[in-house]
Amino acid sequence: MTLAPAGRRTAAAVLTAALLVPLAACGSDDTKKDTGGSPASGSASGAPAANLTVLAAASLTDVFKKAGAAYEKSRPGTKLTFSFAGSQELVAQVSQGSPADVLVTADTKSMDKVRADTGTPAIIAKNRLVIATGEGNPHKVDDLKDLADTKLKVVLAAPEVPAGKYSKQILDKQKIAVKPVSQEPNVRAVLSKVELGEADAGLVYRTDAESAKDKVDAVEIPDDQNAVAQYPAATLKESKNAEAATAFVAWLSSPEGQKILQDAGFQKP
Repeated sequence: MTLAPAGRRTAAAVLTAALLVPLAACGSDDTKKDTGGSPASGSASGAPAANLTVLAAASLTDVFKKAGAAYEKSRPGTKLTFSFAGSQELVAQVSQGSPADVLVTADTKSMDKVRADTGTPAIIAKNRLVIATGEGNPHKVDDLKDLADTKLKVVLAAPEVPAGKYSKQILDKQKIAVKPVSQEPNVRAVLSKVELGEADAGLVYRTDAESAKDKVDAVEIPDDQNAVAQYPAATLKESKNAEAATAFVAWLSSPEGQKILQDAGFQKP
C-alpha cells in the first residue's frame, strides 16, 4: 500500500518521536551526573563550584594570589576572594560574624581564639623571620644585636600581631632591647616602611623579604635564635559553601598547593 503525502508525514513524525525518547533519557542521566560534581559543574576534584571568601594573614598576600589563580583555573566556575590583614584583625572579623568561608592565620594562638567558629585546623606552611634592610644594607646590619643601636630606625609589628609576638620572642631570648620607632598592624606594613626608606631595618618573614628582593635586603637570623611561624587553615562553621571551603583547605596541603607555597619560600608544615 502506498501512503498519501499526509500519511507519510504522520508516519515520519511518529518514528522521530520514538527515536527521541531514549536520547532524551540519556541526556537526563548525563545532566544528573554533571550536577553531581563532574568537571563540567566547576570542579576537577568533585567539589561544587562556589564563590569563596578567604580571610588570610597579610604575609600570605603574594603567594595566595598565585595559589588562587591556579585553583580557579583548575575549577571553572569557582571564584576566590581574599581579604588580607593581620591575624588579630581577621580573628576579630570572625568573632563579629563577618561572612567568610576560610580562615588562615600566621600562628596557632590566633586560630585558637576562634576555635568554636572553625572546623579542625590544618598547618599548611611554616616560616621564619629575617631582618629586612634597605637595598644594599646601607647601615651594615649584621645580626639581631645591631637592632639595639639607638641611631638605627627600627620598625616592628605590634605585640598583638603574630610577627610582633615572634619578634619579641627572639629578641627577649637574646636579651636584646630594641626601641622601635613604630609598631605596625601587620608584617606587610613593616616591610613597606623599610621599602620606602622610612625605617632602616625591621623584622619580617623570610617570604616577605623575598617578595620585595629588588627593594630590600634580607639578613638571615640563625635557626637557634629564630622562631618558627606556623600557618593553620580552617573552614568557618558559618560558611554557606562548606563543601567547597573544605576542598580549598585540603588543596592547600596537596602537592599542587604545597609546591606554590614552597616556591614562594614557605617551609613544609
